Amino acid sequence: MQDQAGAIDWDDFRFLLAIVRGGSVSAAAKQLGVDHATVIRRVDRLERHLKAKLFDRRKTGYLLTEAGQRVANSAEAMESTIVANQEAVGGSRAHLTGTVRIGAPDGFGSHFLASRLLPFTERYPDLDLQLVATARLFSLSKREADIAISLTMPKEGRVVGRKLLDYSLGLYAAPAYLDQRPAIASRADLPSHRFVGYIEELLFTPELDYLPQVSPKISAKFRSANLIAQLNATIAGFGIAVLPHFMATAHPELRPILPDEISISRSFWLLMHADSKDLARIRAVADYIYETVERERALFNRPKS
Repeated sequence: MQDQAGAIDWDDFRFLLAIVRGGSVSAAAKQLGVDHATVIRRVDRLERHLKAKLFDRRKTGYLLTEAGQRVANSAEAMESTIVANQEAVGGSRAHLTGTVRIGAPDGFGSHFLASRLLPFTERYPDLDLQLVATARLFSLSKREADIAISLTMPKEGRVVGRKLLDYSLGLYAAPAYLDQRPAIASRADLPSHRFVGYIEELLFTPELDYLPQVSPKISAKFRSANLIAQLNATIAGFGIAVLPHFMATAHPELRPILPDEISISRSFWLLMHADSKDLARIRAVADYIYETVERERALFNRPKS
């Protein structure tokens, strides 16, 4: 569309965002369904209107300049406003593009969330999801993730969040271990048993230091910084582990140990950076995670006996 003299065609901002999200002019052209030359022409025109260089053209691709980053941020905010108005007025499903990276603890990310993202990707086929499921803290300010699932709510920084839910953990072991060991009738019997747990110096948050809460007289004989590894070691019969209920119940061969006497509670928080929380693509993913957890809330807590 030919713009009037001196006026900015707001559609040109879509071309800038397509390059940023796709990483190249060719990827942007494919996403927008136009040819390579059209993408270049529209970005060149936007630069002339703004009187600013938005990209450094290099052999490796288009890299945003400082001015380009500011314009891209504003363009994303405009896109989010347009999407919100379309949904509010017409009730139509938003067309979202780009990438959203989710950082999550290994248990929640790998065991729960990964298998439940398919409906979302089918709803928004042009939106790419990245799930980093590992035991670590994610810096939202450094853009290590757009959304982080955390065990605590940060006390500082420009981070906004809401509690997903409280979840319960308990002691579990496999028959391969329990059938060869003395029976456990009370907490006093635990020190004579073998435990699976975290490597203390690699704990990324004190919220994971469970064993002292069970008993100060026990320590782990097998340790891993990865909760999936702890789960697998427990299933193999190595010993007793503190496991989240939502993981342990997926393995009915595991037996709960002293469930009425020992129960640990923790919380999952969904965090976003204040500058990006209202972007349509990030908000859509955050809302989906919240809705999915809410729908399966019962999975995270042991039924009352």
